[in-house]
Amino acid sequence: MGAADDTRGGTEPPALRRGDWERGAASRAEVAADRIAAMVAEADQGARLGTKEELRTACGVSVGTFNETLRLLQSRGLVTVRPGPGGGLFAAAQSPMRRLGNSVLALDAHQPDGAGAQEARRIRDALDPLLAEDALWHASPAQIAELRGELADLAEAAREPDPAAFAAADHRFRTRLAALSPNTLLRSLYATLLPVAEPDAAEQLQERCERHTALVDAIEIRDRVRALELTRFD
Repeated sequence: MGAADDTRGGTEPPALRRGDWERGAASRAEVAADRIAAMVAEADQGARLGTKEELRTACGVSVGTFNETLRLLQSRGLVTVRPGPGGGLFAAAQSPMRRLGNSVLALDAHQPDGAGAQEARRIRDALDPLLAEDALWHASPAQIAELRGELADLAEAAREPDPAAFAAADHRFRTRLAALSPNTLLRSLYATLLPVAEPDAAEQLQERCERHTALVDAIEIRDRVRALELTRFD
């Protein structure tokens, strides 16, 4: 059943976990967007997901955070909003590319022992050189500074080590990197893979952090050979 059914039935959907709240409003919006994206993946085209208030309550976020969630969902072409009685959020018409992305979201549910997450990660990592190539051409100084801003959270999580915090910071870093690409198809597929891909093991966090840092350095000085080399993570 959808979020609206759960709310009317009196069963409170689980709110975001404490760790999610501690990662900042932007991160909470992304977590909520991922939750609703999963609902869209299971819904028929045009299906009603619930009212804004029902879905906000289901995600356990503030009005301001949910507005950012809604912006993220609309930018990904996942939902449409209809006003008035009977309105709310509806699963948007799906392009062939979006249907492919939603199929990727379902991988984890249909393969045993996290095999879907492993496959999603392989595809995601194979797209990294394309994103690096686009970043080399299009990243402005301000955007490079934003990428560097995400590196601080990555470094802190790697020092702990805290795989869950690192995975959240890695998601934010990759989201910023993908946003530099003018290729809508690439951005869409990559964004779909991010919440599904298997996270790094604890012993890999420091190496991954160092590679991300070196990648930003290479992008800043437009060192294509170095940037592409750093995206090939064994």
